[in-house]
Amino acid sequence: MSKSSINMSSDRSRKKNFSTHLIAGGSAGFVEACICHPLDTVKVFMQLRTNSSAEVRPRSFFGTGVRIVKDEGLLALYRGLGVVVMGIVPKMSIRFSSFELYKSLLANKETGNVSTTSVFVAGLAAGVTESIMVVCPTDVVKIRLQTQHRSKFNLNEIPKYRTGSQTFYTIIREEGIGALYKGVTLTCLRQATNQGVNFTAYQEGKKHLLAYQDISELPSYQALALGGISGAMGPMCNAPIDTIKTRVQKASMVSNESGWAQFTNTTASIIRNEGYRALYKGLTPRLLRVAPGQAITFMVYEKVSQWMDIWPSMLSLKLQTQ
Repeated sequence: MSKSSINMSSDRSRKKNFSTHLIAGGSAGFVEACICHPLDTVKVFMQLRTNSSAEVRPRSFFGTGVRIVKDEGLLALYRGLGVVVMGIVPKMSIRFSSFELYKSLLANKETGNVSTTSVFVAGLAAGVTESIMVVCPTDVVKIRLQTQHRSKFNLNEIPKYRTGSQTFYTIIREEGIGALYKGVTLTCLRQATNQGVNFTAYQEGKKHLLAYQDISELPSYQALALGGISGAMGPMCNAPIDTIKTRVQKASMVSNESGWAQFTNTTASIIRNEGYRALYKGLTPRLLRVAPGQAITFMVYEKVSQWMDIWPSMLSLKLQTQ
């Protein structure tokens, strides 16, 4: 099989309908969230810890996780998981379907080829799209749930935020619907850079692996490894953005400051009180969460997509033989 035929086969395999993006992306996101959510909780706690806090001194990501479990119980690591799972299906379907849409719009009209630059731009646009439609509101709700302290020794204590839907309505009632979009610009910037780098690295790596091995589909272990490598690149590029975004979204009081003012004031406060290194708080657990998360996402997405591509043919063949 020639390289051109491989590329044609690869192009055909990527032209999937919406149901494929919904089911394959949603399945990938659900598995990824259930496995990696505790690391996200640890990352958020590390990003919100300040040097001026008298409660605890700074700790490693492992120490932070141990302290959360010791103070609040093992289930505290899974606070906000319901919100994440509720947002996973639309987020992943929007991510993959919008990426394919933008990529097709940027493709060469004569040859249908998509350049590396166009793949990167499509990834950026997909990241912005998912941020506005799903990620920012669910992030605000998730962070409020994750960072609400509740001692495991005081079971009669009634927390302010209890479930995803209750937190969602509480924020709207007390702060207005705009509060769900606190840090939306930073969220867009984070997701755009994540998906731009992520999709570009994965698509380019996949293209070369398919051509080198003269195959039309990646084995699961290769999709897993390639997804992990591409997933690690985003956090390395935008760690300060994620830290600042988390601080902005954590604040529950209504603020009349513009988004830019919140960004500059939060950034200046972190640097002044904690130093530049504080902008990279939580990078280790974020890498440990995002890299394997993207590895799982791409592997499950590729596998479910393959199953959905094969299933109609198998069903048709079965009906013909009956």
